[in-house]
Amino acid sequence: MRKIRWGVLGTADIARGQTIPGMKLAQNCELYAVAGRRMEKAEQYKKEFGFQKAYEGYDALLADPEVEAVYIPLPNDLHAGWSVKALQAGKHVLCEKPLAPTEAEAKRMFQAAEENNVFLMEAFAYLHSPAVAALKQEIDSGAVGEVRFIDSAFITGRRPDTDIRMIRDNFGGAQYDLGCYAVSMILWLMGREPLDVKAVAHFSDGGVDLETSALLLFENDIAAGADCGMVPGVSRLDRFHVMGTEGEIHSALEFNQCGEISYTVCRGGKSVTKTLTVPNNYQLEVEQLGRCIADGETPHVSKEFSLRVARVTDRILQAAGY
Repeated sequence: MRKIRWGVLGTADIARGQTIPGMKLAQNCELYAVAGRRMEKAEQYKKEFGFQKAYEGYDALLADPEVEAVYIPLPNDLHAGWSVKALQAGKHVLCEKPLAPTEAEAKRMFQAAEENNVFLMEAFAYLHSPAVAALKQEIDSGAVGEVRFIDSAFITGRRPDTDIRMIRDNFGGAQYDLGCYAVSMILWLMGREPLDVKAVAHFSDGGVDLETSALLLFENDIAAGADCGMVPGVSRLDRFHVMGTEGEIHSALEFNQCGEISYTVCRGGKSVTKTLTVPNNYQLEVEQLGRCIADGETPHVSKEFSLRVARVTDRILQAAGY
């Protein structure tokens, strides 16, 4: 098995706490280089995780010809610019969600990938989970009849006003940070885009949405609700429920959860609970992009899907008055 030499562009919390540990588990990943705005932080990550090289500044890492793929965990407003730079440098890119603040920016990123014959994939790690695959299989096989309503939510505690996720210029707010999970789950399970989108939001004094509720309306009177929020005093809430003409599915599935995950299918007065053992989702996404590079697989989170999520996010934010 060929190992892909990875570089990490930035020292964000999600890289340290989630993705880099997943990369260490990935069998086809070589932790080659890490870059930070300050050399001190990059050297700290090098020592902590076992990278071979540390760079001060992102351009320095992109100039290294040994780097094959780059993971980008930078703030939302930096995703598009640094992804394009990496793609133009001939690097494959795994970029954190949301891929871009608008569909137009996402299209520019994929154009750069195509022009330079490299892969770009949005880092929806949870979509690589066998649990999500199992839920989609249940729905596609008619386990609950025809889907009538999907409910998906991701709510966490309120962040300080100084947090980068609370700053409008950095494309902060609940919809960008959390709502992309609820929306992407719905779009993944439905396999298509809604006909209409309605949304309401509660905004901070700084102009970012603290809570947003969206209603996605599909053909044949199918509806889905996507809720997200940063609520004071709340730890975390992940919610998932599917209702169909012949039954329903509910699960305590948390986004990016690994280990044992259960969901229950209720139909005809009977309930059947199924349990799966799920590996680290971040490991799975890194391994999958690695196989794309080495073996010619197609990215699991496709260009078409990421553009669909970006379009629907645009519509939600416009409807909510962001």
